[in-house]
This record gives sequence, C-alpha cells and structure tokens, in this order.
Amino acid sequence: MKKITFLILTILATTTSFAQFDLFGVRSGVNISNLDYEDNVPSGNTHRNGFVVGFTAQYGITEKFSIAPEIQFSAEGAKDESLRLDYLNLPIFAKYTMWERVSIGVGPQMGLKIHEFEDGYRDLVFSGVVGAEYVFCEDFYVDVRYAYGFTNVYDSDQPLEATNHNIQIGVGIKIF
Repeated sequence: MKKITFLILTILATTTSFAQFDLFGVRSGVNISNLDYEDNVPSGNTHRNGFVVGFTAQYGITEKFSIAPEIQFSAEGAKDESLRLDYLNLPIFAKYTMWERVSIGVGPQMGLKIHEFEDGYRDLVFSGVVGAEYVFCEDFYVDVRYAYGFTNVYDSDQPLEATNHNIQIGVGIKIF
C-alpha cells in the first residue's frame, strides 16, 4: 500500500513540477457503474448510482491537442453493499479540440481502492477512458465519459472475475 501511495504522489509531483499548465479546475458529476462478470453473477449486481468529484489540469501541446491529468474520488461498483467499490482515480487524457467549444479525449486511468483493504478486491485497477466535453460558458463545461475496466476487480485468490464499467456525466469549472 505504501508503494502505491508513493507511486501516485510521485506521478502527481512530477506532472505538476515540470509542466506549465494552461488551466486548473474542479469537476463533479454522477456515475452509473456496474461490474461485468465472466460468469457466476452474484445477486445484487445491479448498477450503482454514485458520484465523482475531483481536480483537473490541462497542458496545451498545440492549439488543438493537450494532455489533461486529473485526480478524482469515484464511487463505483454495483448497488449491493458488498459490491461497492470506491476509488481514487488518476485518468490522463489526450484531448483533441474538434471545434472551439467541443473536445474529445481518450487515455488510461489508474484507480486506487480507498475504502477497505484485504477484503477480496484488488487495491489497484486499470481502465481505459473515452469522453467528450462541451464548454457552454467561458469557464464552465459539461462532459460525458465511459470507463472500461481492464483489470479483474477481485484478488487473484478469489474464484470470481469481473471488470468495472462506468458512465460519468459531469460538470466542471476552469479556475485559472
């Protein structure tokens, strides 16, 4: 656990110390998530409505292309209490501005489970994220994202296999 925390802090420190970011902001929204099982789906595996809240940054590479790392709390998993998974996520988007107010992004996401440890679920998971953003006022935007889990959420000693899938609908404000 200490190694994972150190890794995340190192990534954040490196990213923020070497880059001149164009903007910082905050983002929040709702999650619609569920676990996708290989087989033997447990009862209670219905979608979970949760929330997401976090901080964003964006570094412009060119006029149309930018890198946008984020750090966010995300309530994911399924509706049943035993299937709820809360993560501290670190998505890193490669964003392309299609038109003045519309951009799309894709990238990897690393998630650190934060509520309990040694409970049969992996503490670190990886996903791929794709999304679209619309700036409706100079500093305000709405976005929608889909995260596809690549990592089995269960520890290797568990007989079940499932990945997390998540739709996020969010709003954000660009602070500076």
